[in-house]
Amino acid sequence: MKLFYSPTSPFVRKVLACAIARGIEQQIELVTANPHESPLELLAANPLSKVPCLITNDGLALFDSPVICEFLDTEGNALPMFPAHGGARWIALKRQALADGIMDAAVLRRGEQNRPQENARDAVIARQRAAVERGLDALERDPPHRVLDIGSITVACALGYLDLRYAAEQWRTTRPKLAAFFAAMMHEPALARTVPKDP
Repeated sequence: MKLFYSPTSPFVRKVLACAIARGIEQQIELVTANPHESPLELLAANPLSKVPCLITNDGLALFDSPVICEFLDTEGNALPMFPAHGGARWIALKRQALADGIMDAAVLRRGEQNRPQENARDAVIARQRAAVERGLDALERDPPHRVLDIGSITVACALGYLDLRYAAEQWRTTRPKLAAFFAAMMHEPALARTVPKDP
């Protein structure tokens, strides 16, 4: 398998954490790709020019981290990250969606901050920051358990991205349950080995 990736993308981290949790990371070749430059090899696999993008052993191109992670959950022999049915499944998928939304907002905000200052840009930044704050508050009210499922992995990746890009905002200050969850999850090899760092 081949994974187009960017080292600081929280969505890439989520995919890599899932691969480690499944015990299949050695089966994946990593290909650095800057999606903002739309390299031809990435475009051939993903016309949206986004990472992560996984090429399976059968040559199928998969993109969007929820799709890739669900595919990875069919590989290897580890316990599934996607609960098969019942309440546990819907809670895990709901947490994945909430954490993906936090990452979407945080990444968009980061991109806007690099543009020239103007009122419209500032409004977008404020809206995305508010979305992140509401998402974090929702997770504080109902924090994930320390279970290695798709929901908890995605939440941990979202929190890690906030540490990378918005450390000064100190999300932990008013969210002790979420902070305790994150500290415990960082002992999991899948997350400890994928901590993002600026190049």
